[in-house]
Amino acid sequence: MKKCISVALCLIVAASVWGQTYTLKEYEEFALQNSKSLKVSQERINAAENLRKAAFTQFLPSFQAVGTYMWNQKNISLLSEDALLPVGTKMADGSFGFTADQISNNWTIIDGQPVPLDADGVPFNPKTNPEKILWKQYAYLPKSELTYDVHNVFAAGIGFTQPIYMGGKIRELYNIAKTSEEMARLQTDNQQEELIISVDQAYWTTVSLINKKKLAEKYVELLTKLENNIQAAIDQGVATRGDLLNVKVKLNEANLALTRATDGVTLSKMALFRVCGLDLNGDFGLADENINQASAQELDPAYNKAQAIDNRFEIRELENLSKISHSQVNIARSRFLPNIVASANYLTTNPNTFNGFENKFKGMFSAGVALTIPIFHFGDRIHTLRAAQSEERIVRHRIDEAKELINLQVTQANFKVREANKKLEAALSNISAAEENLRLAELSYKEGIISVTDLLAAQTAWISANSDKIDAGIDARLCELYLRKAVGLSNIKKD
Repeated sequence: MKKCISVALCLIVAASVWGQTYTLKEYEEFALQNSKSLKVSQERINAAENLRKAAFTQFLPSFQAVGTYMWNQKNISLLSEDALLPVGTKMADGSFGFTADQISNNWTIIDGQPVPLDADGVPFNPKTNPEKILWKQYAYLPKSELTYDVHNVFAAGIGFTQPIYMGGKIRELYNIAKTSEEMARLQTDNQQEELIISVDQAYWTTVSLINKKKLAEKYVELLTKLENNIQAAIDQGVATRGDLLNVKVKLNEANLALTRATDGVTLSKMALFRVCGLDLNGDFGLADENINQASAQELDPAYNKAQAIDNRFEIRELENLSKISHSQVNIARSRFLPNIVASANYLTTNPNTFNGFENKFKGMFSAGVALTIPIFHFGDRIHTLRAAQSEERIVRHRIDEAKELINLQVTQANFKVREANKKLEAALSNISAAEENLRLAELSYKEGIISVTDLLAAQTAWISANSDKIDAGIDARLCELYLRKAVGLSNIKKD
């Protein structure tokens, strides 16, 4: 039961939406809400925002903890075997020596000085040949006492690192991230403007085709009425079949034009609905189907050029690129400057060597400052700096070039608006003349003064004048749209 009610509600909502008539502003809102590319752009903004926040964290200290375990196959021994160390005497000069009663060597007198003899009775110098000394006492150093258990080694530590001065590179990296976020927002704004322009183009193109379809219907109606009148005249013997055939040819052409206009309206609506994210086969109306022949609004040229430089996406994007390239120059320059980093740590190990060598966890605190000063690397830094400076100058040249092109574009757009207004004035004047000419031709035909061919020519002129009026009205609106886009005001809608 609940399922049936839900289906019924959906059908009621769909029926209420189906066949609705929307204004241009509403179609623009549909496009902005349903655009997949704008949703992608919003995700790019989110990504850029998070990258900017990540860049800011580089100003702050980084804390880290580490833990490690290592298994070793063998222990560490400081001796290869048990050792015997001779027991001697500390001499007056602080060196290690011996007295005569501490060695077993025999002595002899050479040049009035006592000299020890080795085991073979040969005199020797104990300083240069200490291995020939025959010690009476030795200290025993067993290998087992100097063997340490390192089969299982544990280590753990916690600390932080705080950059103090990095040559300015952290600040510039943050500026790059912040500018990249601004560029992502600019690109989204530009996509919105482009989307609105595409909606406006599709909307007014559809309005144009709808009005041309109505005009084609009126033309078919005129020709059908004329065909009926001529047929009645033939029946009364006051007209010829040649006149009827001329009308039939024109009527066939008019029907073909009506078919083309109908198909054009269908395709144009589908294109509009696609841009707006609506059902392609929907039956949605346009509020401006009865076109209002308003002239396009011109903008002051001086205002145009001044505003265009400030508003245009291209200039603002290039200015952001200039900021990024300037930051790249500063980063390249920072490679010449010293880096200073402070750190503090606590480290504990097992085994530890703080009190002999024991298999217990013991640790200590440490703190320090590290200074790195670059000295020489075969010109790598200077070449990198010059390359970054060249990139910065390239962006400045591109900005100057873009300003010149925008000035030219704005001037051309202003000219097109003037031409469109003049074309619209001419079309409105022509339509009055064509209507009067058609009225006189119809009266003259009834009086028998002119032929069917002359009447058809008057009708054709009337159709052409009305078609020109429709084209001129749409062209005026589109030219104003293009002018506002050139000035960077396309996202500002007029009342």
